[in-house]
Amino acid sequence: MDVRRQNAVIGEPDSFSRGRGSRPPFVLFTDLDGTLLDAETYRYDAARPALDRLGEHATPLIICTSKTRAEVEPLRIQLGTQAPFIVENGGALYVPDGYFRTSPRGSSARDGYRVIEMGIPYPRLRRGLRRIEERVGASLVGFGDMPTESVMQATGLARRDAELARQREYDEPFLVEDGRASLHSIREAARQFGLTVVPGGRFHHLVCGTDKGWACRVLLDCYRQEWKTVSTAGIGDGPGDVPMLELVDRPFLVERPGGGHAEDCAVEGLTRVRGIGPAGWAEAVTQLLKPSPFQAGLLMFHPFPPSMC
Repeated sequence: MDVRRQNAVIGEPDSFSRGRGSRPPFVLFTDLDGTLLDAETYRYDAARPALDRLGEHATPLIICTSKTRAEVEPLRIQLGTQAPFIVENGGALYVPDGYFRTSPRGSSARDGYRVIEMGIPYPRLRRGLRRIEERVGASLVGFGDMPTESVMQATGLARRDAELARQREYDEPFLVEDGRASLHSIREAARQFGLTVVPGGRFHHLVCGTDKGWACRVLLDCYRQEWKTVSTAGIGDGPGDVPMLELVDRPFLVERPGGGHAEDCAVEGLTRVRGIGPAGWAEAVTQLLKPSPFQAGLLMFHPFPPSMC
């Protein structure tokens, strides 16, 4: 999203809480494209009132997306969130320096963040895409094969936003150009090379063993180190969000363009809200901020991996 398109929704840059201080009612994980952001315009106008309400509750808003760090950073400024964020389908977790009292275990310092990398370097994914292409006998066109103009045409992004989207580090979005191979055969070929295909809206995504859920677990373990107990919610729009939605206490699924919810999203306790993209996102937040087990102090937990903090 181009920062110039839209003024900040939240008045102050620290409207959403950092890790310290009084504990908010829950931590909210959110997908971006097709969820908080409109799938066509990449705007979030319909979610503005809900964002304001989250700011009033000092709710940590955790962006968990297939987008790159370069795309997420200007959006965080617009949203006014200083919370950690997860990029490229769980490829890396970025925690602002000083957000937690203790630096996350296994993290490295980079540009004002503590970074935990879970994905493999992008050039290895590019080589893997070529091997999969040979195996299935179909043309697979990745972001690395596309000039900026082609990315603009395929996504509807403005030039600057398309340039930011091409700054991949851990995830290769791709298209099946000639339709000669099924998604099933591509996923099976990827598996044989130790890679994973994550289905997406416009593009499928090639990664190496990462997903949004794993990265969310690592971050939640850090919140538990800080707060001892934490309640969670998540909002997504499709199968790529399932690992994240399976982790949280209250998962929500918004409608996709054209209406209706995505298939292959069988998550226990999933609430399918009415409203496409940011309109559905606002409805999910409205439900979250109603009197609920969060406000009553009835906390639910999922098992966590060994501490990363």
